[in-house]
Amino acid sequence: MTSGDAGIRIVVVDDHPIVRDGLRALFSTVPDMDVVGEAADADGALREVTLLRPDVLLLDVHMPGGTGLDAVTRLRSASPGTRLLLLTMDDDAETVLQALRLGVDGYLVKGASQAEITRAVRAVQDGQMILGEAANRHLRGLPSPRAEAPFPALATREREILDLVAAGLSNSGIADRLCLSRKTVANYLTSVFAKLDVTDRSQAIVKARDAGLGRG
Repeated sequence: MTSGDAGIRIVVVDDHPIVRDGLRALFSTVPDMDVVGEAADADGALREVTLLRPDVLLLDVHMPGGTGLDAVTRLRSASPGTRLLLLTMDDDAETVLQALRLGVDGYLVKGASQAEITRAVRAVQDGQMILGEAANRHLRGLPSPRAEAPFPALATREREILDLVAAGLSNSGIADRLCLSRKTVANYLTSVFAKLDVTDRSQAIVKARDAGLGRG
């Protein structure tokens, strides 16, 4: 393993030892990532997060003694600085939306490539919200609840950026798409969050998708 001071410190939580072993083996090949702990259930996850304060917690949804979703609020309270990235077999839209409403930082479906997993870890550690390809595909399939233009308080550019956020793009992806700087995109999002009365990206995504954005 690399030094915890230099790398992204990760705790892996899954009730299947083969999954934990596989993720540990994957991250051992990445110079800037270090698995510092692991657990098989929600109580173990809470213990590891409290003791280790990792940068990223990779968390399954289905575990003995309660789901990963049930544990999100406790995990957040125990280590507010830890980013929560779900890695699960569940790829249905309802579960994804529930996770977003709880404020997770990312959602990947098992079967994601090694490159996708490592990219997602880096992205959430950098403060981005990540939805894997499978999760995005299911969310795009949700019916739009209304046809009129949502969020009239938003300027056209703000709504455009919110639409791209809801489609799963990172700040860098939005900046590239719209030929803007990342700082400009971040400034727009600060304004969007204030107008939507939300505190983070996941809450904005939930509101945007409920309003029919992010499905283009």
